[in-house]
Formats: sequence, structure tokens, C-alpha cells
Amino acid sequence: MLINFFYTLRAAKLKVSVKEYLTLLEALQAGVIGPSVDDFYFLARTSLVKDETQFDKFDRAFGAYFKGVELLTDFTQDVPLDWLRKTLELELSAEEKAAIEKMGWDELMETLKKRFEEQKKRHEGGSKMIGTGGTSPFGAYGYNPQGIRIGQAGSRNKSAVKVWDQRAYKDYDDTKELGTRNIKVALRRLRRFAREGAADELDLDDTIHCTAANAGMLNIKMVPERHNKVKVLLLMDVGGTMDEHIHRVEELFSAAKTEFKHLEFYYFHNCVYDFMWKNNKRRFSEKHATWDVIRKYNKDYKLIFVGDATMSPYEILQPGGSVEYNNEEPGAEWLQRLTNAFPKFAWINPEPQGVWQYRQSISILQQLVNQRMFALSLAGLEGAMRLLSK
Repeated sequence: MLINFFYTLRAAKLKVSVKEYLTLLEALQAGVIGPSVDDFYFLARTSLVKDETQFDKFDRAFGAYFKGVELLTDFTQDVPLDWLRKTLELELSAEEKAAIEKMGWDELMETLKKRFEEQKKRHEGGSKMIGTGGTSPFGAYGYNPQGIRIGQAGSRNKSAVKVWDQRAYKDYDDTKELGTRNIKVALRRLRRFAREGAADELDLDDTIHCTAANAGMLNIKMVPERHNKVKVLLLMDVGGTMDEHIHRVEELFSAAKTEFKHLEFYYFHNCVYDFMWKNNKRRFSEKHATWDVIRKYNKDYKLIFVGDATMSPYEILQPGGSVEYNNEEPGAEWLQRLTNAFPKFAWINPEPQGVWQYRQSISILQQLVNQRMFALSLAGLEGAMRLLSK
């Protein structure tokens, strides 16, 4: 009965074999799980997926086949679900939005604490309590120029300074096929070739010369293969507003893994803080301290940030400004440490360059990276690679 599910996985370019599919059927016949979609999801993923980097493809294929399965784990805590039930979504005119005042950082945090003490029931359409569809700084599906998003699926106005809910991010797919060769061509401007390893590549010119010098007797000459010796440290923003740019960043990531033999990568969210991660599903359990990353790689590495730089300015300048946890030091401090440790650096921004001037956070980051911010376009990549190759 699951043959179409098997074909769906294969259509998603997952390397699922018939043997693995039969293993799944045997497990179902043995009754190892109950009648739960959640249990079946984990059993199928365990049986059919051999590589953790393919979990994202599996999730999308699973969701496409079992329509309506969007969330397998409820991360909502402490805030009653009834408070956040969506029945309306507020839309305001530009004049109405301008009339709403925003709180400062300290006032926002202190007010949220008071609301938890005061509030006893659900609120909707208001301007004060935690609720939905209003102008309160706390809640979902409303509008406030600077608030804390609670219980909302994704960003709407890109104005939240903190996000209450724990979110699951997806690793960028480094096997994605490129729709264009432009990115790879641009990245090739950053290269320094050297021959290394075993002599297993034909040296045609030397073979011809030696054969001619040997009275026509074939004299084959081999040389080590040429490799790009450039070392790249790639730090990629993931989740939140970056979801709009997944396709283009995956193209860049795939091209970089092809072009650079010495490539190391890590993920961060919005701004770099005291830790990064390499696997988004284990980003809280397998952290890599930023100090360790700085110490591990030497100044030979070219540092490339990839991110839309779209966030609350507090996330860059304020201790505790991260939307996900209370960071002891502001992101600006960590950016300065990284750029000092790796003098050859650049920031690649997938956000259209026409909107940069309207985003305060982009302006701040441009200053912090000494105006070394480039658009994720052919011209932008060529400019970044030219700068890094100097």
C-alpha cells in the first residue's frame, strides 16, 4: 500500500532501495509502532534514509505524500495555546503603522514580564496583552514596529526583536544541481592552483617533448593533479528571513563545495554569537564555540559570510539581543573578532541590493564589515572574489 510513497521518495532524488523499502514493510508487519503518523515518520526515516544530510529531502517528500502533516513536534511551552489561536490577521495602512510607538529594549523585556504576571485569559485585537491580531508588542498575526513574536508560523513584517518559539532549521543541500554555471564561474576568480599528490595525470606537453627526444619511442610523463589551494571558511545564516533565499544559497553552497577543495562551513542565525553549528537538527546539542573556530583555522582562510543581514539592530548591538537566547556579548563583538582573525573576508547578501538602504541592520553590518558586503549576483560574486584574491 506504500508503493506510491516509495516512488515519491525516489522522485525527490532520495537513494531509497527496494531492500530498504521491504525492511520498512517488515517492521510495519511486525507491529513495532502503533497507529501514529509521528511514529511512522521516525520509523520510515530510520529505515529509508542512510545520510543525515538527506533528512530535509525526506521531510519534504513525506509532507507532500501525507498532505497536512506539517509539524511533528510541538515546541510551544509555557504560553497557553488558546492565547495564540489565530482567528484574524491584522492588516494596517502605512499611516496606521507609523502611529504605533515602539518600546525600547529594557522596557520591552520588563513589560513582557509584567504581562505574564497579569494575564489570565486569551486576548485578540488588543494593544497591550499577549494575543493575536492586534498592535500589542507580544503575540502573533498583528503589527508592532518592535515586539516579541510568540506562536506565529514564520515572519510577516520582519520587525520582531525576539522569537519565543524554538524553531527547526534545515541544512542547505550541498548536492543541489545548479541551474546556471554563473556562480561557479564567478567563484573561479578565487583560486590558486598547485600540483599535489600522486603523479596520476598525463602531462601531454612533456610526453610529446620526451617522445620526440627519444627518437619517436613513446615516453609517457605523468604529473600530480592540479588542485585549488585556496582555503575558505563559509559561515551561512539559516532560518527566519533566509527561508526566502534557500534556493540561491543552496546553489552557492553547492558551487563552493565543487570549486574549493579546502572548504569548511558553519551555520548561524541572523548574527554570529558565541557558538555556531554544522547540523541544524542538532544545533543546540552539538555547538561549536566561535572561539574554537577562530583558533582552529589560521589566517590563510578566506572568510565568507552569507546572510541577508535583516534583523533587529538589537541582535547586533545589544547583549541578550539574540531572538533565541540571552547572549552575553553583542554580535558586533563577535563579528569584529572574526574579521580580525581572518583579514581576507567578505559578506554575500542574497537580499536585493535595492532594499539595503531601507534596512537599518544592513547599514550597521556594512559598517562592521568595512563595506565589504556584496550582492548574491554575478557582478557581486565577482567583486567579492576579486577582493578576496588580493
